[in-house]
Amino acid sequence: MTAPLVVVNPPALGAPRGFAHGLIAAAGRTLFVAGQIGTDAEDNDFIGQFDRALERVLIVVTAAGGRAEQIARMTVYVTSMERYRDGRAALRDVWLRHMGSHYPAMALVEVTALVDPDATVEIEATAVLP
Repeated sequence: MTAPLVVVNPPALGAPRGFAHGLIAAAGRTLFVAGQIGTDAEDNDFIGQFDRALERVLIVVTAAGGRAEQIARMTVYVTSMERYRDGRAALRDVWLRHMGSHYPAMALVEVTALVDPDATVEIEATAVLP
C-alpha cells in the first residue's frame, strides 16, 4: 500500500520540531474531525484535557477506519499559551503515546475562550484515509 501522506519539509524553512511544514495527500478519502475537547478527562488539568482531546480525535479517525499516521493537518486551540509552554515535557509524552513519531502539518492558536467554559484545549484535525 502506498503511503497516503508524503512529508514536505523544504530545507530553506529549517527543520521543523513537532510538526511538518507540509504534507501531500495521495489518493484517498478525506476525513474532517470536528474540534474535540477533553473536559470529560479523569485528570481535568491542561495536560489531562490535551490527552483526552487528542484521544477523542483518534477515536473519530479510528471509527472511520484510519490510524494516527494518516492525520495530515491538526489545529490545537489553547486558552493559555503559557500553560502550553510550561507543559511541553508532559505534552511530548502524551503526543508520543497517541501519535508516535508522526507529526502532521500543525497550527497552535491561543484563544480567549472555547464554547465549553471549562475547556482549556480543543483539537481539530484532517486525515487522509486509504
